[in-house]
Amino acid sequence: MAARESLGTRDARRIAIAAQGLGARRPARPGRREVCRAITTIGALQLDAINVVARTQFLVLFSRIGAYDVGHLGGLSGPGGELFEYWGHAACLLPMADQPLWRWRMAQDGLFGESPTRQARRRAFREEHADYIEAVMAEVRERGPLAASQLRDPRRRDGEWWDRRSVGRVVLELMFARGELAAWRNESFERVYDVPERVIPEAVLAAPTPAREDAQRALITVAARATGVATARDLANYFVFSVRETQARVRELVDAGELREVAVEGWRDQAYLSTAVRVTRPAREHATLLSPFDSLIWDRARVERLFGFSYRIEVYTPARDRKHGYFVMPFLLDDALAGRLDLKADRRQSALLVRGAYAEPGFGVRHAAAPVARELDMMRGWLGLERVEVARRGNFAAALRDAVPQ
Repeated sequence: MAARESLGTRDARRIAIAAQGLGARRPARPGRREVCRAITTIGALQLDAINVVARTQFLVLFSRIGAYDVGHLGGLSGPGGELFEYWGHAACLLPMADQPLWRWRMAQDGLFGESPTRQARRRAFREEHADYIEAVMAEVRERGPLAASQLRDPRRRDGEWWDRRSVGRVVLELMFARGELAAWRNESFERVYDVPERVIPEAVLAAPTPAREDAQRALITVAARATGVATARDLANYFVFSVRETQARVRELVDAGELREVAVEGWRDQAYLSTAVRVTRPAREHATLLSPFDSLIWDRARVERLFGFSYRIEVYTPARDRKHGYFVMPFLLDDALAGRLDLKADRRQSALLVRGAYAEPGFGVRHAAAPVARELDMMRGWLGLERVEVARRGNFAAALRDAVPQ
């Protein structure tokens, strides 16, 4: 069936930026309500332990609402909070009201479509450790909330990466994935586990469990709202659904009038829009720095298709193979991903270090320098640092150094 609408590339970018809450001016005094609203807008806030500038969950919110109190986020998760942690795109904070929509994934051990071999290994682990699993669950019920390190018998083991984790922690993670335990993060970013009835509000626990197809349609609607304009594969990637199931749900949503088809300039595949979407130009005069784990740039193929911007998270790349640096944050300028900065918060020296600064081909570095310098200064103040220091590495470094206040 022919697409009913067509959309230019620039309008597609503007729709995507607005859908992620990155186009409007930041609030003057962001508080708890703005934190909640930002997470509801994007549908899922990814968590990660890397803390070079600040942890990604804090940076993603700064990108949207500016200099807020990070304590608001901690207060929103945990027992009785408005957010809960689960496997969304990855480990994410999700709106508590959406908890029933994720129960179908809990019923399949939180899996993202793992191979039959890995599924068989999980089943074998549960069978082998059935008595220990029962003992761990009983201990959490009796003593919870508990971190894995607080178990009476954690059964520590040696090994590499996942295999070096204690059997106790593996059990807690499996039970968390199954929804038989709930969890949140303590101040050191360690997961703390407890039984759901002491974490999830009673009204949410009592809510009926939707059928798998109904829950998927609801979550794909969330993904469509958060992406703005997307192919079926883009929508599948947002919450890591199977493409086949997503395509079926998208057809149903189109038939129901909740999504509409659109042809986007330069895109090979059919795209979809939420029915209420409209094009708005970004209103920010400063640049916007993005965490490597920001939901705007989760999907690298989509980023290249939308922005013509090739991006790789280089924290996982050996140092000798890195092109731009370790913790590289792209920056938005108007409706373009105009460049990237390799950043580090040096708290001992009270400095936000720009270890490398790179502008994309075709962007005037003098034009970009002042808006990026303003964003760096806002971030410096939010982090409680005294100054910004710009090294000489990169084609954008000299212009940015001239623009940064001394």
